[in-house]
Amino acid sequence: MTAQTCRSSADGIRHFLDLRDHDSATLRAILDVARSVKAMQHGRERPLHPAQPLAGRTLGLMLSKPSTRTRLSFEIGMRQLGGTVSVLSPGDMQIGRGESLADTARVLSRFLDVLVVRTGDTEMIRELVRWSTIPIVNGLTPDSHPVQILADIMTFEEHRGAVGGTHWAWVGDGNNVAVSLIEGAVRFGFSLTLATPPSMQPREEVLEWARREGGAIRLVHDPVEAVRDAQCIVTDTWTSMSDRESADRLATLEPYRVDTHLMQKAAPQALFMHCLPAHIGEEVTQDVFESPASVVFDEAENRLHAQKGLLLWVLGGVRWQRFGHASGETEPASSPTDETR
Repeated sequence: MTAQTCRSSADGIRHFLDLRDHDSATLRAILDVARSVKAMQHGRERPLHPAQPLAGRTLGLMLSKPSTRTRLSFEIGMRQLGGTVSVLSPGDMQIGRGESLADTARVLSRFLDVLVVRTGDTEMIRELVRWSTIPIVNGLTPDSHPVQILADIMTFEEHRGAVGGTHWAWVGDGNNVAVSLIEGAVRFGFSLTLATPPSMQPREEVLEWARREGGAIRLVHDPVEAVRDAQCIVTDTWTSMSDRESADRLATLEPYRVDTHLMQKAAPQALFMHCLPAHIGEEVTQDVFESPASVVFDEAENRLHAQKGLLLWVLGGVRWQRFGHASGETEPASSPTDETR
């Protein structure tokens, strides 16, 4: 997605397609704002951002894949920030009857201020970016899942402090979440060891990018070796939405189950993360999933807060960081004629 991102940057459009497209300072600032807006909520007593900084803005959610956390985090987050949301199913749109993505992108750009896309076709989001004049956010593709990793890092830092210099482990298929975790490790400065079957390694071009960027990324095939001294262990379902479940696939991943024995090989007080939904008994055992080490539901909640920080960055213009505060001095979101469009 790099070529599209470069074009968009030149046009002043803040797409969010992959973590690698943004520098460490920008990603760190997004999470800083996310923490600020989370602190405003005071549990459920005051769930709305008092300044309503995105009032008058509209988010489109184009979902061609099932979604719980992605849909809710963006839909509720946008409403809490004062904006409105339109949920779009490709099957209910004219693209289901042959309208081109180019025409769809240009039409949606006239109605919406930002579009989140969750798709099983990476080329679809690239084509939308090519023709869109509003920001496009990657809500999941078969290649990456960057919005998940923002929540993961936010969750780790709430429990263990600064993530920089820590060591993480990934166990299982080198899928889209693993790819974004590699990019997150490089940008946020933590080391990552991935244990995958030889046939399920992350894409080589991602590993090459990480090496060029000086990332501390290591690829192994032994889960025990991967988790040794890790402060956070991350896994995902063995059959992602873009995969076909089979007995052979499950058998290949059988040695990569995260159980109590494996967790004991990690650093003391290591955390366990999973983007959900989990298949208990496959990639993780019940005792680990329900253990004190498991922060999967904090991780799920932080999808909401991280996505609010992201929406404020996408739509906030040069003053976006001020939107993390409830002060009466908070300035309105920039208009569609300024740098955000």
